[in-house]
Amino acid sequence: MTITERIFFLIKERGLSQNAFGKAAGIAPSTISDWKRKGHNPSADKIMDICRVLDVTPEQLLTGKDIDEDYIEPTIDYVAKKQDEELLIEIHSLKKEQVKRLKAYLKALRQLEELEDI
Repeated sequence: MTITERIFFLIKERGLSQNAFGKAAGIAPSTISDWKRKGHNPSADKIMDICRVLDVTPEQLLTGKDIDEDYIEPTIDYVAKKQDEELLIEIHSLKKEQVKRLKAYLKALRQLEELEDI
């Protein structure tokens, strides 16, 4: 697992919302969102705050010691994979304007999800 994956695993394991975690650690929701969406790692100056809130040591967070063993790798869901393929076929059959509209809907859904985490 990466550092970012460990953070989100621990947030979920601790029963925290992203918003509650961010407030406790003094980290902006947009920063946490960037970690999740863009795969960015937290800056070094935030590690101690993150560790304090998640109740782990920096060694545990950075190396995965005593954390990665608890992580269960998601398995491939072949039914979902088939549904994904069908969805992609539908998307590729859309007209250019329909694709733009679909992208706008997706962006709005992501923004709504971020607001719900606040």
